[in-house]
Amino acid sequence: MIDTLLQNTLVSDSTEIIQEKTLSIMELITSGGIGGNIIMSVLGVLSIFAIYILLERLSTLNKAKKETPNFVSKIANLVSENRGKDAIDVCKKENTIVSRMMEKGLKRIDEPLTEIHSAMENQAKLEVNKLESNLTNLATISGAAPMIGFLGTVIGMILAFQNMADNPGDIEMLSKGIYTAMITTAAGLVVGIIAYISYNFLLAKVDKIVFNMEDSASEFLDSLH
Repeated sequence: MIDTLLQNTLVSDSTEIIQEKTLSIMELITSGGIGGNIIMSVLGVLSIFAIYILLERLSTLNKAKKETPNFVSKIANLVSENRGKDAIDVCKKENTIVSRMMEKGLKRIDEPLTEIHSAMENQAKLEVNKLESNLTNLATISGAAPMIGFLGTVIGMILAFQNMADNPGDIEMLSKGIYTAMITTAAGLVVGIIAYISYNFLLAKVDKIVFNMEDSASEFLDSLH
């Protein structure tokens, strides 16, 4: 009977400790005062914006990768049969990055090869610019978020030492101020790491699409020779 009571007491005590730890972690996020709360709010907005850019760009890039098999060969065959207008219609119907690039070249099919190449190159630059839209914002977030987190930490440390000066010898107040201040640094690093990884991941996808565009353009121009 006594052993059962002791076990129940230990279980209840451990449950209370876990609850206290959970509450203390939640309180850390909002315990940085006005300055800390502003910093955390800014980091929260940046994290939402970074995730939005990641999902939006992923959707756009996945659509850009879609292409009909043997599309370039089909266009080349139409051109060899002097059916340039039909080739342009096929490109308009396809409506992909590669088809829009080839459409620009087909509209100058009677001009020198250098003019065709220049027209396709200009269209490719416009398409790549669209693919890289918002990536610079993601790169900015990856660099700015840790700096904003450090700013919150510096503000928190200043306030902690100010409280220590007002209450000399109160080590507990100093320690609370320090770990509260460090939360903003951790949050800033998390947001920055997510944005940095997302930026490089999306950039790699863009590079693959650009390589495919160059390969298709090269195949098309070779067929014109």
